[in-house]
Amino acid sequence: MKKLQILGPGCPKCVELAKRTDEAAKALGADYELEKVTELSKIMAFGVFGTPALVVDGEVKVVGKVPSVEEIKKMIS
Repeated sequence: MKKLQILGPGCPKCVELAKRTDEAAKALGADYELEKVTELSKIMAFGVFGTPALVVDGEVKVVGKVPSVEEIKKMIS
């Protein structure tokens, strides 16, 4: 199972990244868990100082921007 995490306080970009990540994972037919990490201390533990960020299986894939659904599919695969 893929563990997908959205790091961010819940800002509009964070919400959009979560939506696109969910859409990408569903399109791939992936078995996944989507978690929203909103606590600053937990976000900083990833070494991330800008949001939103996408983490796939513990690896930070993107920080500070909202990639397209197609780009996210590549990150998840």
